[in-house]
Amino acid sequence: MIIGVPKEIKNNENRVALTPAGVQTMAKNGHTVYVETNAGLNSGFSNEEYIQAGASVLETAKEVFDIAEMIMKVKEPIEQEYDLIRPNQLLFTYFHFASNKPLLDAMIKSKAVCLAYETVETHNTLPLLIPMSEVAGRMSIQEGAKYLEKPKGGKGILLGGVPGVKPAHVLVLGGGVVGTQAALMAAGLGAHVTIMDISLPRLRYLSEIMPANVDTVMSSQYNIEQLLPHTDLVIGAVLIPGAKTPYLINREMLKRMQPGSVLVDVAIDQGGCFETSQPTTHTKPVYEVDGILHYCVANIPGAVPCTSTLALTNATLPYAVKLANLGWKKACEKYDDLKKGLNVVDGKVVCPAVAETFGL
Repeated sequence: MIIGVPKEIKNNENRVALTPAGVQTMAKNGHTVYVETNAGLNSGFSNEEYIQAGASVLETAKEVFDIAEMIMKVKEPIEQEYDLIRPNQLLFTYFHFASNKPLLDAMIKSKAVCLAYETVETHNTLPLLIPMSEVAGRMSIQEGAKYLEKPKGGKGILLGGVPGVKPAHVLVLGGGVVGTQAALMAAGLGAHVTIMDISLPRLRYLSEIMPANVDTVMSSQYNIEQLLPHTDLVIGAVLIPGAKTPYLINREMLKRMQPGSVLVDVAIDQGGCFETSQPTTHTKPVYEVDGILHYCVANIPGAVPCTSTLALTNATLPYAVKLANLGWKKACEKYDDLKKGLNVVDGKVVCPAVAETFGL
């Protein structure tokens, strides 16, 4: 199969879909890889490294799209890439269709095969979402701590406090991979952490593995409202695979929080879990609503591409090899986890969660 790796062009998206090591693996399996020039530069990989690994480097994204049977990306295609996509071309990337109707419409129109990292599922886990969720969860605390600083517009509180001064209170909504990593990171910095989830078995598990400065609480609107007045940093870490995220904090509830508190919405890719959330970029990551800072960057791991690219490729490469070796149809017939990744095929939505979101 001919595989194409274009350079990511979303705002401050510095990751790349395939490392030189991944190129070498593909070449050993008999496949041809074309990489757009400088696609890996911001992740620490030069054009020469790709060439040495067995890839050919092309000057433009158009050349890559024109020649490739499978396009491997990190983020969803953006508007200027829509016309480059061909019917029956396989796109293997994050899509997050539930929060982006124009993208869905464009992919339906293109008649491409859209296989989404975020809905590949095995044993009730999302293996291609996990590594980036781990990065985003840890970074949510790093960014939240930064924006709690007074010069950044926050209330001026140190997450871990100091001897004789109480630490900040962090509320984590969602006990999945993002929430778990966020809670562990915040606890490691010395904050007082509350993690909420609607699954009692999950809360039992979390209570066993978390440090002593982490409390587990059943998630409900009442419990969230009770905690908000005492919370300095809220991490939104809710996920319903393939579907739009429900709002757990509405605008009215912001009045319960102290001015300068920070909301970090890691779920913004799927629509966000705060009513007042709007996607932001690394160039302008925060905005204020009713005195509360909102950090809603849609590609948080893009800020640490050297780590993120390696973590992502570790997870995606085995699946990419299966797709290339067998072709997408045979691979999806043979592997149920890959079949669940299919979102759009030949102009039809084939992912139930995405179809439900838009009534299709």
